[in-house]
Amino acid sequence: MVRSGWPVVGWGVVYAGFGAGCAVGGVALFGAPRLGWLVAGVGAAAAAAGVAVRRRPAWRPVLWPFCGLAAVAAWGLLMDVLALLFGQAVDSVAGAVQHALAAAGALLLGSAARRRGPAAARTVAPSEAPAAVQLAAWAGTLAFGPYVAMKSLWAFGGSFAGIDGDEMDAMYARDGASGLWRTLESWGIDGTVLLAALGVFLLWGLVRPWGQVFPRWAPGLCGRRVPRWLPLAPALVGAATLAPYGVAGIGYLALCTTGVLDVRRGGFSSGAEALQVGWVGAVAFAGYGVALAVATRSYWRRTGG
Repeated sequence: MVRSGWPVVGWGVVYAGFGAGCAVGGVALFGAPRLGWLVAGVGAAAAAAGVAVRRRPAWRPVLWPFCGLAAVAAWGLLMDVLALLFGQAVDSVAGAVQHALAAAGALLLGSAARRRGPAAARTVAPSEAPAAVQLAAWAGTLAFGPYVAMKSLWAFGGSFAGIDGDEMDAMYARDGASGLWRTLESWGIDGTVLLAALGVFLLWGLVRPWGQVFPRWAPGLCGRRVPRWLPLAPALVGAATLAPYGVAGIGYLALCTTGVLDVRRGGFSSGAEALQVGWVGAVAFAGYGVALAVATRSYWRRTGG
């Protein structure tokens, strides 16, 4: 928990220096080297705001716009993490560093901007989310069902939307999938299905009391409270990435389905097949992403946010 403006100042200085360094060195951020100066400007302004908040704590709300900008700039961090988990190279090292710095800044700025009550009010017993939030968690879980079925079918060599397992493996190889990814596929295990299972576990940990206390089998930690940042960090990154990605995807697919736009076929032989797969993925990411955002907000508030 950030109790002063100094961590924000430090982050702002580092973020500004990174952006300026990329701009001077001609390293592209957000697709263009000049945008490094924008990163530098945001970092410098956030550092100045941190100094102001340090002097006048009542000015904490001025940090919220910077928190929002940092959260937007962190978009893509989840994709970087997934690539590294499966032994693949990130699209851009500088971009991945920027995503990580922005995500850290969003957490710091959000923590510093919050108004806090007495410390006792923030120490609360483990609790479950309201029924409406748990209903959202069920919706997010079920949204992954068709996606998991589709990916598992391909992993086991089956066919969906005109593509069979061998063709999908060839597509993975063409797109630069790592050896680990393709090995898992050969065993009938799709990497994204594993990640979906972890995501559902995180989602229910946010809405059920067991997500706030270490389990009995955790050596030396049994019964202790889970640090809030441990589930909140991945939850915030996941919600900020998947919810807009999925919702935007549904909008795009709706325009393609109604004939307003032509769908990008990718490796599929027809637009209809591309739409089939696109709808399955978009509904999964949007449903889960929105549910994760709802659950994250509930967890934040129930644990003293």
